[in-house]
Amino acid sequence: MNPILPRSAHGLISLLPFLAVLVLLTGCGPSVNRYLLIEQSLVAGDPQQAAAIVEQTENEYGAKGRLLYEMDRGMVLQLAGRYQQSSAVLEQAEEEVERLYTRTIRSETAAFLTNDNALPYEGDAYEHVMINVIKALNYAAQGQLQEALVEARRIDHRLNVLSDRVTDADRYRNDGFARYLSGILYEATGDLNNAFIAYRNAYEAYGSMSGWSKMSVPSSLQSDLLRTTEALNLTTEFAGYRQTFPEVEWQSSASQEQLAQVVMISYNGRAPRKEDLFLDLPISLDALQLVLINRGVFQSPYQRNRAVDSVLYGLNGQVVRVALPRLVPQKTRVAFENMTLTDSSGHSVSARSELAQNVTALAEKSLSERLPAITVKALARAATKYAIAEGITRGAQHAAGRDGAPWVGLLVALLAHGLAVASEEADKRSWQTLPDEIHVARTWVSPGQYQVSIQPPGQEVPTTKDGQTIALTAGQTMFIIQRVMQ
Repeated sequence: MNPILPRSAHGLISLLPFLAVLVLLTGCGPSVNRYLLIEQSLVAGDPQQAAAIVEQTENEYGAKGRLLYEMDRGMVLQLAGRYQQSSAVLEQAEEEVERLYTRTIRSETAAFLTNDNALPYEGDAYEHVMINVIKALNYAAQGQLQEALVEARRIDHRLNVLSDRVTDADRYRNDGFARYLSGILYEATGDLNNAFIAYRNAYEAYGSMSGWSKMSVPSSLQSDLLRTTEALNLTTEFAGYRQTFPEVEWQSSASQEQLAQVVMISYNGRAPRKEDLFLDLPISLDALQLVLINRGVFQSPYQRNRAVDSVLYGLNGQVVRVALPRLVPQKTRVAFENMTLTDSSGHSVSARSELAQNVTALAEKSLSERLPAITVKALARAATKYAIAEGITRGAQHAAGRDGAPWVGLLVALLAHGLAVASEEADKRSWQTLPDEIHVARTWVSPGQYQVSIQPPGQEVPTTKDGQTIALTAGQTMFIIQRVMQ
């Protein structure tokens, strides 16, 4: 015999199928990862296709991921050699960064009741700096050095503001590679004074970052400091640097005046990705046993079905799930490259690249700095969702009356607590089209035509720049940008 339920209970029960579908769908994501398709295109040496994939998936980024879309698109457009378009898109990204300094209360509330993916993606501080770095390289690759210097000045301003805002010297507040690139650009235009200042700032930045960046100061930067201090007659500074790194080989600016410079920028490997780290917190002994049975003492080595977890924990009603982002490095296997320039007579000049930027270390540092605040917010959000689920369950039981309360309470608890668990997801967004590392090789040669060969030692890595022929004039600085996916 079916119990007679009040009309309000019937209304609640009529929503159960809809809520059940919502619970099941909350943990579902896109069937195909767009970054996998982008990487496949880059591995195949087809950056044009990678750019097309980003553009075709614009709707997947959504309004909340507008900045991420513009950064991804700007990056792959550069790799496709479409430098002007890349700079235009990254200019929009810069403007978006400025707009995102203010958030709406509505967005914050939605994020608190679900997860941080409901908020617009603002990007990390190092990503903001990389926007200007990539724009500077776009202009440099086109030989537009004055335009590149505009970006160098923007880098300087951005880092100075960051240094004023972040007082802890151990945090990310400066960027050795961005400063180093600025110095190269200034010197390429003959501005030795600003070049020296940028090189000195880069040297100091690399030193302050050394504890966590897993990088040492590039030897080419040490040569730059010796060359510019000697040319500017900064005898005290020159003597100090000469004593600090006595083994470094260098040439004077006077001896390089009639030579041309080639600067190779190599993007190697893949940027780290983020995944969910689920912490299932039981608030009763029965719930503790369920968590141990479901997930083990340690996290299971396989990916759990989130829909199954939602049902199990929803039935129990005493498990609170917290989702935190965890970084997964995707380290490059390329330690360095040999760049060889061969002239028409067969004479060759070679230069070995050096690690100039560790993007993975930047991402790790950024996440570690933000993780305490993320954790506190996630715990508060989980507790709030649990309280709301409990309130909905008791309200449904009261509405159902004495006879229907047990099973109506069970069904509503399943859905309310299940939805609270299913909706918990970490913000895993990041600028994934960046590389793992950035390498730099520099060499000076006599004017003329050269065939370029760029190869890691002992590896056959396809590159669109290998075999390229370039023509160099006295005093010219040519920038070559390449992408290596290994």
